[in-house]
Amino acid sequence: MSPVTGAFITFEGGEGAGKSTQLRLVAEALRQKGHDVLTTREPGGSPGAEALRTLLLFGEAELSPRAEIMTHFAARCDHIDRVIVPALNAGRIVLCDRFSDSTMAYQGYGRAGGEADTLEMIHDLQKLIKISPDLTLLFSASPEVARKRLEGRGGATDRYETAGLAFHERVRHGFEQISAQSPARFRHIETDARAIPEVTEIAAEMILTFLRTR
Repeated sequence: MSPVTGAFITFEGGEGAGKSTQLRLVAEALRQKGHDVLTTREPGGSPGAEALRTLLLFGEAELSPRAEIMTHFAARCDHIDRVIVPALNAGRIVLCDRFSDSTMAYQGYGRAGGEADTLEMIHDLQKLIKISPDLTLLFSASPEVARKRLEGRGGATDRYETAGLAFHERVRHGFEQISAQSPARFRHIETDARAIPEVTEIAAEMILTFLRTR
C-alpha cells in the first residue's frame, strides 16, 4: 500500500458513549482551525461497505461468528481502498467513527467473550489490511447514561444496540483491554458528567495537540 501523508484518527466506544455526536462536532471545530477534514464511518463509508453495513446491522439472516468478522473486514477493505487511503494521500485528516478496534471489542470480546482463537483471527486480519489509526479517542459512559441516550435516539435500532447488558459489559471490557495494549495511541474521554460542548473542546484539543507534536 502507498505511503500516506494525512492523519487517520478514529473515534471508538460502546453504544451511547457519545462518539458519533462528537465526531461531527470535532470535525467542524477542526475545520474552523483551517484543517481539511473528512468524516466517515464503519461499517460503511463507501458504497460497497454501506451495502455490507445493512447486512451486518439489519440483515434478517444472522451470520456465523467467523463470517461476521470476515464481512466487517471485507467492508473495511473497500472503505480503506476507496475512501481512507485516497484522503490520507491527499493530506487530509480522516475522522472515522469506528474501525478495527470495534471489531475486536464487539466480535472478539462481545460476541466471543475474549476467546483466544477469535482474538487471534481478528489480529491477523488487522495486520493484513496494513493500516491502523494514528490516534484513537475512546469515549465512555456509564451503562445507565448510555441506556438513556439510546432510548432518546428514536429510529431503527441495530442488532448490536439491542443486545443485552452482558454483551455491552464485555464490549466495555474489550475496549479497556485493547487500549491497555496500545496506550500511546489511545486518549480516554469520559462523557457522563460533561456537557457536549466541553467534551468537544477536550477532544478537539487532544487532536490538535497530537497534530502539533507528532
